Amino acid sequence: MKGIRRWGPSLLFVAPSIILVGVFVYGFIGRTVVESFSHVVTRSGRTRAPGGFGNYAQLIGDSRYQHALWNLLVLTVVFVAGTMIFGLLWALLLERGVNGEGVFRSIFLFPMAVSFVAAGVVWRWLLSPAQGENAVGLNKLLQYMGLSQLQSSWWSAGRFNMAAMAIPAVWQLSGYIMALFLSGFRGISTDQREAARVDGATELQLYRYVLFPQLSPIALSALIIVGHMSMKMFDLIYSIAGPNSYTAEVPATLMWAQMFQLNDATAAAVNATLLLIIVAVLVVPYLIYTNRSEKG
Repeated sequence: MKGIRRWGPSLLFVAPSIILVGVFVYGFIGRTVVESFSHVVTRSGRTRAPGGFGNYAQLIGDSRYQHALWNLLVLTVVFVAGTMIFGLLWALLLERGVNGEGVFRSIFLFPMAVSFVAAGVVWRWLLSPAQGENAVGLNKLLQYMGLSQLQSSWWSAGRFNMAAMAIPAVWQLSGYIMALFLSGFRGISTDQREAARVDGATELQLYRYVLFPQLSPIALSALIIVGHMSMKMFDLIYSIAGPNSYTAEVPATLMWAQMFQLNDATAAAVNATLLLIIVAVLVVPYLIYTNRSEKG
């Protein structure tokens, strides 16, 4: 009875949030999973979805979905590598101490305050595939610099076209990763640095053997954050490539096309469930690792 009196008010206070999350998050996830196993027959008698795991086999075997997965892989690799490299580089520069650090920190963090849609509108012009006399954006800049041979079709052609699509995402999220690493550097006491220097460690050895190992939890968190963001990225790609771009299609944009253009809710549900599984494979081990680390 005392336990009920103790926890009752707190439970009542958070109950609305629990109900809303249960219905609009987990309830809809459950509904999507159920829909993904549906058996669908069109009015003409054609079987659109065979039902059960056959729906998953059908989507995975679809060349369009395989193309979207390949684009997602390229986007994720370049996006994760780019944000980690630039974020760590900027954090190192600021950690070493520079004049006007606050200004530089604000400049690096500013892109994160811009929405993906607004950034996509600008980057769509910057990454325009038009070349020669019709060149604009970066291709025009290369032309002015006398480097016309470096003009590119960017995201609109090529097997690795999504590497260009990752450039705006890297620009936008590198500052966030910088902030994570910088907070990690600032969290290491000066005593450890001074002790390493007294023992004769060079600056390279100091970073390699003392500082970087202590940043591994932050690096892992950063990898998880940017990794799952790239897998479900939709608004930036939609803003740059438009709603009907097969070339820049990823599972998230394909899901939009399945739902609202092809009117195939079952295929969209299968796509969403597979995307959820992919993200879960990345995030769940991290959550387990974090939970064990906190208990340890």
